[in-house]
Amino acid sequence: MKTPLFTWHEAHSASLINDRGIELSAHFTDPLREYQAVREKAGLIDYSFRVQVRMTGEDRVSFLQGIVSNDVKALHPGEGCAATLLTEQGRLVADLRVYALDSALLLDVDARIKDKATEALSRFIIADDVELEDLSEQHVTLALQGPLATQVLTAAGVSLSLPQAFQHGEGTIGSSAVHIVRADDTGSDGYELFVFRAHAEQVWQTLLRVGEPFGLRPVGLTALNLLRVEAGIPWYGVDMDESRIVLEVGLEHAINFKKGCYLGQEVVERATARGHVNRKLSGLLVSGETIPVSGDKLFHDSQEVGWVTSAVASPRCGRPIALAYVRREHLAPGTQLRIDRQGTPVIAEVTMLPFAR
Repeated sequence: MKTPLFTWHEAHSASLINDRGIELSAHFTDPLREYQAVREKAGLIDYSFRVQVRMTGEDRVSFLQGIVSNDVKALHPGEGCAATLLTEQGRLVADLRVYALDSALLLDVDARIKDKATEALSRFIIADDVELEDLSEQHVTLALQGPLATQVLTAAGVSLSLPQAFQHGEGTIGSSAVHIVRADDTGSDGYELFVFRAHAEQVWQTLLRVGEPFGLRPVGLTALNLLRVEAGIPWYGVDMDESRIVLEVGLEHAINFKKGCYLGQEVVERATARGHVNRKLSGLLVSGETIPVSGDKLFHDSQEVGWVTSAVASPRCGRPIALAYVRREHLAPGTQLRIDRQGTPVIAEVTMLPFAR
């Protein structure tokens, strides 16, 4: 699968990479300059690995309320929330966002698990008045991230006020209608834009043009990965999958612990009542210059206590950092662990997420 912006990226000498089946830009210039643009000014990211599914029908709200982990019944049009789709055993089928429209719900999910998520939902649509429409061939997702993202949107002619996370509404950029969501994907605040596929390149170029005075840069996957790891944001297929119980991943913000029944609720309730899960996705501050890789095992003395899922050389921390699953007995910040990096021991210290400045 190629991003709809592939031709533009190629024409502007982007370094391209196949990321788990999707051709995306790794970087346009120096990844560190792209990283700094998002941290200090603004960056525009091709987010075409996120897609939307529209849910319609009179029973859409009651149906989804009984399936996902957050309280979608409480949403008014223009509001949204993070949520998870679980198995009956509380394991993670998909992390998603739900946005309420006047006569529909919009589900936002990673393109690589879109089919799995829609199939899981469809299995439970029996006598319900619910229909699912895949919008992945109609829309493209862009992310405008950074402290000056709002100024860039204003310069593009958008006057929409979205002060709270997951609030959303309609705007126009150039002659193109755009659905805009307040969403922080990098730890630097910002927005996501759902754009009609035929207008994606026009909107992309318009934002880069009006954003130039604000220091806006196109940003590739390399810088995005630095940003999201520093922010402690897990990605499905990298840091979490269906083998994980939702509470292990740290997605409590996507769970409403007071709502009624939903798939996997019994497991979530039992773990919550117990007060812990056996392991948790945590941060690691790594000593030295060696960057761990996904799958590297963690040890405390001779005991294996976890494994690494993502690691980067962090500009913010000035050292390698990692996301890793760590057994609960060793989760205290400051705990020293050993990473087995191809037979070479590397020392790492457990820390809270997100990583501190």
